[in-house]
Amino acid sequence: MTSLAELGLTAQGGGEAQITGLAVDSREVKNGTLFAALPGSHVHGAEFIQYALRMGAAAILTDAEGARIAADELAASTAAVVITQDPRQALAQTASLWFGVHPATVVAVTGTNGKTSVSTFCRQIWEEMGIAGVNLGSTGVEGAWTHPLKYTTPEPITLHRVMAEATQNGITHVAMEASSHGLDQRRLDGVLLAAAGFTNFTQDHLDYHETFEAYFDAKMGLFTRVLGEDGVAVINLDDPKGPEVAEICIARGQEIIGVGRHPNARLRLTGQRFDQTGQDILFSWQDRPRQARLGLIGGFQAENVLLAAGLVIAAGGDPVDVFDALPNLGTVRGRMELAATRDNGAAVFVDFSHTPDAVATALKAMRPHVMGRIVVILGAGGDRDTGKRPLMGAAAAKHADVVIVTDDNPRSEEPAAIRAAVMAGAVQAGGTDSITEVGDRAEAILRGIDALGPGDALLIAGKGHETGQVVGDTVLPFNDVEQASVAVAALEGKI
Repeated sequence: MTSLAELGLTAQGGGEAQITGLAVDSREVKNGTLFAALPGSHVHGAEFIQYALRMGAAAILTDAEGARIAADELAASTAAVVITQDPRQALAQTASLWFGVHPATVVAVTGTNGKTSVSTFCRQIWEEMGIAGVNLGSTGVEGAWTHPLKYTTPEPITLHRVMAEATQNGITHVAMEASSHGLDQRRLDGVLLAAAGFTNFTQDHLDYHETFEAYFDAKMGLFTRVLGEDGVAVINLDDPKGPEVAEICIARGQEIIGVGRHPNARLRLTGQRFDQTGQDILFSWQDRPRQARLGLIGGFQAENVLLAAGLVIAAGGDPVDVFDALPNLGTVRGRMELAATRDNGAAVFVDFSHTPDAVATALKAMRPHVMGRIVVILGAGGDRDTGKRPLMGAAAAKHADVVIVTDDNPRSEEPAAIRAAVMAGAVQAGGTDSITEVGDRAEAILRGIDALGPGDALLIAGKGHETGQVVGDTVLPFNDVEQASVAVAALEGKI
């Protein structure tokens, strides 16, 4: 048991309690639990305080509004009450103290696109250096120790529990994805970072943040609040927002490692040459030139690799060892992943690109690797930012030769309505001759692969590593990589 004071909390009226556990779900409360009643998008967690007290909660952590909502229940209870202006941040700090141990070296990366790739490349570099590391994010916990996760950035209790379990399993290094939702909701607070990275900033998640300004401010929380003043910021200076991020970090006194083609980049990309299986890159570190072979498709992957290299260096890695590891990096699951190859040589790739910029970037990056046509299959998720749907269609029509619009994860929305919005953007940008609509995603993949001739390539965009398709409240088994493999086998008469 641990007292409130040992967790850095002060109860109203000087009350004290011995805590046996933490919970944000009243159904998980047991005798002695500290229940965090947090403000939510639709309902305040204080609505569940009465149930938490009934289950034996020893203390309640909430804000002034929560205390008002549950005033009668709290007055009739002997539970200690902690009221704070920002209960989410308080919970994160409390969870950090509660679970105690963390891996010695932690880095985090934020940005609209590229977080999974960068964090995975960090882990792969550490592996090549003989270091027990993991990446933590949308693909779960991967590396020397594995663990499933429900969210890209888990809520604080789960996050700090996983960090403690990782440490107990011998993990010393962690590369985390920092989502804008997670940052806005203070989920990473309490994590001690050696370095933080910024990839890019484009449209996404406006259903949650509502404005670009709020979305950007949420991401900047990684540098203004989570990363300490003695931390190192690794920033893609080629992104239009990169210099602004650098100014924010400089104002805090943080060391900067700029990455990209920008003349001020310390880790500077100076040349690329593409072929069917990857690319050769020229780059310099502190003005000293280097060359490396990357077995990765897409010019943007070089930027992701160098950002990862910068993070590993910022966290104490020897630059020579870091750069020697780059030729051994492998494809990230669901990120420009080669899913299948037809007998005629046409390749099928699966990518998580689900924003207008990500779709455009992926297609433009494929072009130097492809001699023939590029076919793209894409849709858009339901119950998410509706404004990006026609923009995604337009991006596909502008940068691919053939576009097939299909379902992604429609969730509670009518799939046909989502497809119509994507189609409208595609038709407006590229006409109608090479744009078709196929609602069933498996059929769309089959048709897309059937259309591939020698030298062509197919990009299946949107779902990446996901293994299910969300329709209504049901998650149906669906894996783009598996579907592509089955389709190729069927078309080539192998099944």
